[in-house]
Amino acid sequence: MPAQVSCRGFPIIASLALSECLILTPSPSSSAEALLRVAPDMAIVDQVILQRLASDVPLVGQVAQYIIGAGGKRVRPALLLLMCQALGCQDPRRHALAAVVEFIHTATLLHDDVVDESTLRRGRDTANQVFGNAASVLVGDFLYSRAFQMMVDAGNMRIMQVLADATNVIAEGEVLQLMNMHDAYLDEQAYLRVIRAKTAKLFEASARLAAILAGTDADTEARCAAYGQALGAAFQVVDDVLDYEGDVSELGKNLGDDLREGKMTLPLISTLRHCQPDEAQRIRSAIETGDTDQLESIVLMVRQSGGLAHARATAMAEAQRAIDAAHALPPSAASAALVQLAAVLLERRS
Repeated sequence: MPAQVSCRGFPIIASLALSECLILTPSPSSSAEALLRVAPDMAIVDQVILQRLASDVPLVGQVAQYIIGAGGKRVRPALLLLMCQALGCQDPRRHALAAVVEFIHTATLLHDDVVDESTLRRGRDTANQVFGNAASVLVGDFLYSRAFQMMVDAGNMRIMQVLADATNVIAEGEVLQLMNMHDAYLDEQAYLRVIRAKTAKLFEASARLAAILAGTDADTEARCAAYGQALGAAFQVVDDVLDYEGDVSELGKNLGDDLREGKMTLPLISTLRHCQPDEAQRIRSAIETGDTDQLESIVLMVRQSGGLAHARATAMAEAQRAIDAAHALPPSAASAALVQLAAVLLERRS
């Protein structure tokens, strides 16, 4: 991993230019500023989403609009649009494909919350809490199928291949995570395999789609895909960190959910490498049983052992990989925004 230095108290990666120091010490609104460039395009995407949610079955629209209307960061569709800008692409299909990406992501959320028995997302009751598990699963299926209808509308087999492959890999990642539940001996390599499938793959596909729409060469497409994959991996690692250090009012979900669900994430994996045997046994027991009674003491162990620091360092390395890929794109305000987006991701609190 590259050497780290400090800028205004925030660790940065030494290979970054000093002029980027301010980017890596962001205000809370910095990520919004990075995506401000695509705000007009996102407004069009929102219109597409509303139009394509239409169904003759009222419950479909109610459930879908409930979860989509909850807000969220919309990072994946925004990434597709921002990458299009960086590549000078004005293809009118970009808005529909950004909506497709959001539909696929929303479908995974509906299914995930049922599998994980989650009760809180984005600061309010999950759809399965409000409408029931059956409705959530079936509306998730509707969103997947509507996404595939829209892929066909794009009229490009390469686009369909990328999105179909991504959806399949995401499903495999979710099954793999299910198999790993309550596995107290999961290692870092296995953890990274899961997050690169279930989270990073859709980021990768979003960035790759922009390159396909722009008609770039293979090398540029690969750089765009590398940016998306690295950004997605960093995003998920930070998300897992927040489960042990976040604030529920900011995070929008219950703290300790990962422990309750038996998910062995990077902060715990790192902690187990450095804590005392009795502490390790306490963590493994909690993972195996889903018992959160020891949550407070486990959080303390994670912080004192350097588990959070290691996880954030891993996220930082992935962010650096994304930044390197963005620097290889043609210089522009949009490519600079891609650099900023990767940098400020490390400071997100929700």
